[in-house]
Amino acid sequence: MGACLGVCSLLSCVSCLCGSAPCLLCGCCPSAKNSTISRLLFTFFLFLGTLVSIIMIIPGVEKELYKLPGFCEGSGSVLGVQTHVDCGSFLGHKAVYRMGFAMAAFFFLFALLMVCVRSSKDPRAAVQNGFWFFKFLVLVGITVGAFYIPDGAFTSVWFYFGVVGSFLFILIQLVLLIDFAHSWSQLWLRNANESNAKGWYAALCIVTFVFYAASIAAVVLLYVYYTKPEGCTEGKVLISINLILCLIISAVSILPKIQDAQPHSGLLQASLITLYTIYVTWSALANVPTPTCNPTLLVRNSTVSVMATQPVTTWWDAPSIVGLIIFILCTLFISVRSSDHPQVNKLMLTEESAAGGAGEAAAVESGLHRAYDNEQDSVSYNYTFFHLCLLLAALYIMMTLTNWYRPDESLQVLTSPWTAVWVKICSSWAGLLLYLWTLVAPLVLPDRDFS
Repeated sequence: MGACLGVCSLLSCVSCLCGSAPCLLCGCCPSAKNSTISRLLFTFFLFLGTLVSIIMIIPGVEKELYKLPGFCEGSGSVLGVQTHVDCGSFLGHKAVYRMGFAMAAFFFLFALLMVCVRSSKDPRAAVQNGFWFFKFLVLVGITVGAFYIPDGAFTSVWFYFGVVGSFLFILIQLVLLIDFAHSWSQLWLRNANESNAKGWYAALCIVTFVFYAASIAAVVLLYVYYTKPEGCTEGKVLISINLILCLIISAVSILPKIQDAQPHSGLLQASLITLYTIYVTWSALANVPTPTCNPTLLVRNSTVSVMATQPVTTWWDAPSIVGLIIFILCTLFISVRSSDHPQVNKLMLTEESAAGGAGEAAAVESGLHRAYDNEQDSVSYNYTFFHLCLLLAALYIMMTLTNWYRPDESLQVLTSPWTAVWVKICSSWAGLLLYLWTLVAPLVLPDRDFS
């Protein structure tokens, strides 16, 4: 009898995996919006692919991959199919690129399928919000197929796709960061005004001071470690330019006219943007290919050379670890909330609808912990844009895990190209210009609503 009950319970779980999101919540979870559950599950797929990529690029694991039958070129076949991956050079690097390709292809497929979905009444919305087991099988199938792509020029070409996608995702990160900074400042100022407590103002000042202090300390360390008294001109110029730009936006944020147009604007937002800009500058300098100007430059020979003569070393630097953390926070931010600012919602295509009120009330009255449909009248986020964001996130994490390095012409040494440096620096400039625009836009366009 117990075995029968266990089988029935297992079958109910399988039916949930093949059905829609509402039955995926456990009894200890609160009721949630169907749109939020679906976004979190797609984000889980992205994190799962990221975890597999991290495991594959670990030097100890990379050293063992070539032993798998059918994994490397010339190692035999599986089910009569032979792969074309040359395991003689950078196997972990190639594995991460193929995982990045698989995840990007998966999200691009759904971006195409979900074009112009307006509400949950569209049959395609059922595909977006359900059939998770089959989606997982599709992702696994694309991943397996990606490892049968011949080496050839794949890595070199896909590198440039990764560069472009990473640049765009960094811009998305900056939009989210600016929105978060504005929401944070508004929340604390509103709490201070409502409670008449000076503690909120003190906390605001302390956090702003900490951000600026960390930024100043980071700038000093960048000058110490990434520049030399003679030479390293590029590093000196890039650090100085970004430092000057950060000082400019900080000064502009507290100008009287800016304060009149945007009372909630202040140094908290500017300090957070400054700290992030310094991080991007650090990440860019960590890719400078000149060893004398970059003490964190990693030199990696081919897989065979490493296995034969060199000890196994960690293949991540500090900027990559920080970038991985920011990636996780940003993707979760995209998945679980929309902005408090209509302009950001309009830009990110994530306007929360009120259509789910009846569904939420029904879920509360029934006492069931389940997801409810909040998109009967209109979707709460643009499905296609969301999948494109995850596509860009997949490319960004692919570049982050490989440190933006690429094989040289001989395919025997991984090198850091100047392309990575300039893409990161240009993204920091674009972010600063975007934040500056949010400050001056109400003055430049007084007839538009920037509330």
